[in-house]
Amino acid sequence: MLIIVDDLRPALPTYGATQVVAPNITAFSKDAVQFNNAFVNIPTCGASRASILTGIRPTREYYKKYYTSIDEDMPQAITISELLQTRGYTTISNGKVSHNISDKASTWDDLWRPRSTNPKDYLLEENIESSKLPHKNNHMPYEKANVEDQAYKDGKIAAKTIRDLKKLKSNKESFFLVAGFLKPHLPFNAPAKYWEMYDRNNIAPPVNNKFPVTAYVGAGNWYELSKYKGIQKGYSDDPRLNAKTFTMDAEMTTNLIHGYYACVSYIDQQIGNVLQALEDLGLSEDTIVIITSDHGFSLSDHNRWSKHNLFKVENHVPLFIRVPGLSNSGKSDSFVELIDLYPTICDLLGIEKPKQLEGMSLVENIKNPNLISKTNTYSRYTNGDMYISDNYAYSEWKYSEEGKIVGRMLYNMKNDPLQMENLSHLEKYETLMDSLSNNIKSKKIY
Repeated sequence: MLIIVDDLRPALPTYGATQVVAPNITAFSKDAVQFNNAFVNIPTCGASRASILTGIRPTREYYKKYYTSIDEDMPQAITISELLQTRGYTTISNGKVSHNISDKASTWDDLWRPRSTNPKDYLLEENIESSKLPHKNNHMPYEKANVEDQAYKDGKIAAKTIRDLKKLKSNKESFFLVAGFLKPHLPFNAPAKYWEMYDRNNIAPPVNNKFPVTAYVGAGNWYELSKYKGIQKGYSDDPRLNAKTFTMDAEMTTNLIHGYYACVSYIDQQIGNVLQALEDLGLSEDTIVIITSDHGFSLSDHNRWSKHNLFKVENHVPLFIRVPGLSNSGKSDSFVELIDLYPTICDLLGIEKPKQLEGMSLVENIKNPNLISKTNTYSRYTNGDMYISDNYAYSEWKYSEEGKIVGRMLYNMKNDPLQMENLSHLEKYETLMDSLSNNIKSKKIY
């Protein structure tokens, strides 16, 4: 079983975010391997999901955008659902798995998404009505509604997944079941009881909530929150930024972070419901469970409310893998790319891997969480490519594969883990950056 959550950064107690309430994932982590250094290969939903499902890296030529379609970009690729379906597994996609529901549709025996009266899944009448207005800035970026869990789509996804587990158990079928939860994606909508788990007086913005004056200007684009109501627009104090940026008053900042945390707690409960059903049905001892996300999200880190760029927080995701009879619970510091999941599943199930796969199996890391089998990962977005390790995060931007580098960022991750001081302008780092640039080229991710 694969559980994939939309926009979930490692805002979980087991990753040090002790202010977040997530008891179910916390309990699950005690029986699983937690990968502390898991990164997506591109921080945008459609392309990231296509990459995960096919085990193929994004490049400048394919898997580029949030609306990426596998059918259009890589129709010859064998998705994990297609491979397992041919091996006799019942394949089920619930919620948001591929970004485009029609993607490789025939490879799913059951392809389901919940319906709603409005695309943003608002439940309060004033938000429903405002979402119908022609201007996109009428949409509220969060909602607190006094409703039951199944009123929102994610509660429905959990309920459908549990119904499927009961059928699969009854029919004694081998299965590949994916639950794709929608929150904490914007708008941050969650039942009121999850908002009430938090004292807003204890919610504060991150200390790195300013765009670094030394950062490459291209790393500051796309503020996803700009499409929502109540976001103040202004001009940056940074003279390099000749475009609009965004400011946020303290109340709105608190509301948004509060809403994100409420959504995380809401999703934690839905995941808990699914895991409890596995246990109650006697399926836990025979079911591999993987929990991860399609990318991270900036909660005003670097004055950004988005993914879609090459800071760590937008590419770093939680990853837990539980394999009955094999996994030793623990925390692994080995670096992981999400293209590693496909070959891992193949090895765990004893299935021959397709030649297209570009990741490496994590089976040995699951057996021994102390094993360090990879010390860096790679990600990319539009014209930029990133290398990240324990020591450095390096990113560069080019307009073409062979073109001139137009921007660079280098952060010392030991001394500056929040990426507040770009070092790329310092001459003493030129040799290091050239070496890391060549490292990126060697991966042929252009």
